[in-house]
Amino acid sequence: MLTDEKIIQIKKYQVKANKKIRLKNYSTRYDGKTLNKDDATRLLELGRAHLAEIQDKLYAHNRYSVLIIFQAMDAAGKDGAIKHIMSGFNPLGVKVYSFKSPSPQELDHDFFWRHAKALPARGEIAIHNRSHYENVLVTRVHPEWILNENIPAIDSLRKIDHNFWESRFKQIRRFEKNLTDNGTIIMKFFLHVSRKEQKKRFLERIEDPTKNWKFSLADLKERGFWDHYQEAYSEAISATSTQHAPWFVIPADDKWFARLAIASVIYRKFEELDLSYPTVSEAQKVALQKARMQLLGESEGDGTLPTATRRISKGKRQVPVTAAKAKRVRRK
Repeated sequence: MLTDEKIIQIKKYQVKANKKIRLKNYSTRYDGKTLNKDDATRLLELGRAHLAEIQDKLYAHNRYSVLIIFQAMDAAGKDGAIKHIMSGFNPLGVKVYSFKSPSPQELDHDFFWRHAKALPARGEIAIHNRSHYENVLVTRVHPEWILNENIPAIDSLRKIDHNFWESRFKQIRRFEKNLTDNGTIIMKFFLHVSRKEQKKRFLERIEDPTKNWKFSLADLKERGFWDHYQEAYSEAISATSTQHAPWFVIPADDKWFARLAIASVIYRKFEELDLSYPTVSEAQKVALQKARMQLLGESEGDGTLPTATRRISKGKRQVPVTAAKAKRVRRK
């Protein structure tokens, strides 16, 4: 099942805190021999049912919130992973946010602002399809875009140097530490797709009329910066993977494995919380039993209250009456 380390070796994909990584050292394909696509599909289906049960406890427990972040190169499968894994969740407790280029209003605030507005409440799950990490990824590849933020003292590309990025990494670590200190569980996934597989998927989007809408010439332009993005991701993940907010580098060339691996990480993190349904006090239990007896004593269909709970005045005394007797009293 999703907790079996022999099937999905979570530790293999989790980036340890303070570890400097290079994405080129991580495989983009499933290199195990335990699973095949059919097995993974079956396990994912079973896993969705368990995730739904745990989500219900998360909502009822009302102590933790969950933030799940997806980052990847274009066509790595973020949308599909969200669709397949989260389909078992109750939509009332899950919100998905996709962040595009910032608007003029968003640029007039700090780079966390629009993401902070989309944080989950207690008992809820928020999924960020791209996130505050775009501000150390796409802007790292295109530093001229930083100038649009009108940051004091940052008025030239020369000032967007190593210290600037180190400061941003520090801000991100501080931001995420504040969230986790206040009960937010953070899981960050980088879907690691190869350049070869991305080319294949781009061609599919161009050649299949039902997928044409997925392709953008802007994606092809960004593909030209492949090495720059790999470097930016390597540095960002190395600088911001912490014990309280870890990164997971998930092989994404095989979509079926990526989806199962992500579901396994989420399930195991939920299990660590040891969630349970709230217990009620003795007084509440007594009230529940009274409510039960009242419901059981109702007369079906006539809307009348049970004998034990209906009373009429007779002189100075309050006496219980049946529905039939009540009608006689009213006629008098």
